Amino acid sequence: MNARPLIAVLLLATSGGAFAKGSERAGAINAGQVGEQANGFPGVHGNVPDRVRAGMEAINIKRRAAYTELAGQRGVAVKDVAATVGCTTLKTPMGSAEAYQLRDGVWRVRQGATPIP
Repeated sequence: MNARPLIAVLLLATSGGAFAKGSERAGAINAGQVGEQANGFPGVHGNVPDRVRAGMEAINIKRRAAYTELAGQRGVAVKDVAATVGCTTLKTPMGSAEAYQLRDGVWRVRQGATPIP
C-alpha cells in the first residue's frame, strides 16, 4: 500500500491551530512531550497543557477519518492503513527533536534528521 499521498494530505489537514497554537505545539514537540507512534497517531509522552492534548485528539479524529476512507477504498482494515502510515511517517526525516514510540511502547527521541530504523 503506498501511503505517501495520504501522509501529505494528513500533514496538511492536521497541522496548525487544531493541534495547538504555534509556539505551544513547537514547545511540546521540541520537549519530546508529543510525538508520532507506530500506530499512525500522535501521542503524549509527558505532561502537556490541556489545549495541546485537545489539539492532538482533534488530529487523531481527522486521521482516523482519513484512514477509514482509504481503508474503505482499498478494502483493508483501518488499523492496517494507520500502521502503514505510521511506519512510513517514522521513516521520514522530519527534524531534530521528534519523540516517537515504536510497537514496543518505549518512547524515544530522534537524533538529527536520521530516519528511524
